[in-house]
Amino acid sequence: MDWVTASTTPPTRPALRNEVADEVRPAAGSPAGDASAPASDGQPVVLNDRHGPRRSLAARMMAIAAIWITVLLLGGGFALERTLTGQVQRNFDDQLEYVLTALIASAEVDDWGDVRFYRSLGDQRFLEVNSGVYWQISGPGRDPYPSRSLWDRTLQLDGEHVDDDAHFYDSEQFPDEPLRIAERSIILPDSDTRWTFAVASAREEMDAQVRRIRSILVWSFVALGLGLLIMAVLQSYYGLSPLRRVRAAIQAMRSEGANRIDEPLPLEVEPLVEEINSLLAHSERQAEEARMHAGNLAHALKTPLTVLTNAATAHDPKLSDLVCRETRTMQRHVEHHLARARAVGRRASGHARAAVWPSAESVLRAVTRIYEDARLDLDGNKSASVAIERQDLDEILGNLIENAAKYGGGSVFVTVDAEPEADLCAIWVEDDGMGIPEADRTRIFDRGARLDTGKPGTGLGLAIVRDVAQIYSGQVELGESEDLGGLMVVLRLPRAA
Repeated sequence: MDWVTASTTPPTRPALRNEVADEVRPAAGSPAGDASAPASDGQPVVLNDRHGPRRSLAARMMAIAAIWITVLLLGGGFALERTLTGQVQRNFDDQLEYVLTALIASAEVDDWGDVRFYRSLGDQRFLEVNSGVYWQISGPGRDPYPSRSLWDRTLQLDGEHVDDDAHFYDSEQFPDEPLRIAERSIILPDSDTRWTFAVASAREEMDAQVRRIRSILVWSFVALGLGLLIMAVLQSYYGLSPLRRVRAAIQAMRSEGANRIDEPLPLEVEPLVEEINSLLAHSERQAEEARMHAGNLAHALKTPLTVLTNAATAHDPKLSDLVCRETRTMQRHVEHHLARARAVGRRASGHARAAVWPSAESVLRAVTRIYEDARLDLDGNKSASVAIERQDLDEILGNLIENAAKYGGGSVFVTVDAEPEADLCAIWVEDDGMGIPEADRTRIFDRGARLDTGKPGTGLGLAIVRDVAQIYSGQVELGESEDLGGLMVVLRLPRAA
C-alpha cells in the first residue's frame, strides 16, 4: 500500500497496523466478537440444539388432502341427505294433505249436528281394517268419528290447539305401526263447532325410502372419498417426482463429478434448481479463489525463503539483518492473505453493516499518534452506513489514511459519503503530496508494487484495499485531488440497507 506523495522522509515510526488495530479492536464480549468462541469452561457454546422429527412432504400433503376431503364429503353428504330425505317427507306430506283436503271437501253437518259425507272417498284402504291409512274427525264435546280402517282404535291427536293450515307430525301411538299424521281445524257451514280433521298413514314406505337414500349416499360418498384419496396419493407421488429427480441429480453430482443440474424440470422447480446451480457456481468460485490465493501466498513466500536459505548456506555475515527484513516481508504477505480470508468469511455470514464515521474517527486518532506533524481532517455524512463488516472497513481505511499521511505533504482530508446521490457510498481520501502518475495508477494495485522504495513497506496495502473492497462488491479508484493537489483515493462501497 505504498506510493510516492512527498519527497520528504517522515521520522521513523512503529508500524501503524498494530496501533490502528488496538484503536478499533472490539471489546471482549461485544457483538462484533466471535459468536462461536468457546465458553469460559473450555466447552464449545451450542447455539442451536433443536432437532425436530423429520416430516415427509408427501405425507403432509396427503394428510391435508384427507382431512379436507373428509370434511367436504361429510358436510356435503349431510346437506344432500337432509335435502333428499326432506323431499321424500314433503312428497309424503303432500299426499296426506291432498287426502285431507278431499276429506274436508266431502264433509257436511246433518240435522243433528253431526258430520257426515255426502260423497264417498275414492281410496278403498279407508274401508279395510288396519290398512295403514286412516282418517278421524273430532270436535269439542263430540265422540271421535273414525274411518272403518281404524276399527276399534282412535287416533290420539296432538293436543288441544287450532290449526288453520295443515299440521304434520309423527306418532308412535301404534307400537308396530308408526304413523305420519296431518290435521287441520275447520268450522263447517251451518255449524258452530270447530272440527279437527286428521288423516294418518303408516310411515313404513317413507322410512324405507329414506333408508335406501341414506344407504346409497353412504356407499357413494365412501367410494368417492376413496377415489379422491387415491387420486391425492397419486398426485402427491407424481407431483413430487421432480424433487426426487433433483435429489438423484445431486447424488449424481457427488458420485459422477458433475458440477450442475442440467436435467429439464417443471417450471415450479426451476427456481430451486437455479439457486442450487448458483450455489454450486459460488462454491466453485470460492474454491478457485482459495486455490489461487494459496498459490499466490506460496509464491510470495518462496522468494524470501530462498533468500534466507542461500544466505544461511553461504554463512552471510549480514544474515541477522536479512532474516529480519525477509521475515517482515513474509509476515506482511501472510497478513494480506489472512485479511482477505477473514473478509470472505465475514461476507458469507451476511447482513454486514458498519457506520463509516466512527470507523474513520478511530483510524484518524490512531494515525495522529503515529504522524504527529500531519494534519488530518474529517467531513461528510455522519450517518452513512455501508454493507461491510466493521473490521474490514477499519482495515481498508487504515491502509488508505496511513499511506496518505506517510507519503503526503502533511495534510490528509477524508470525506464520508462524498457522492450522496450515488448508489454506492463514496469515501474520498485526499493528500497534498506529489500524487501518482496516471500511467502508474493501475500498476500500483499489483501485489508488491511500490513507487518509492526508499520507505519501508511491502507494497501490499492497496492490494488489500482492492481485494477486500471487491469481496463486498465495492471498488477503488485513484485520481488527483482538486483541493490539495495530491492523490485522491475514491473508495466506493455498497450502502447498508
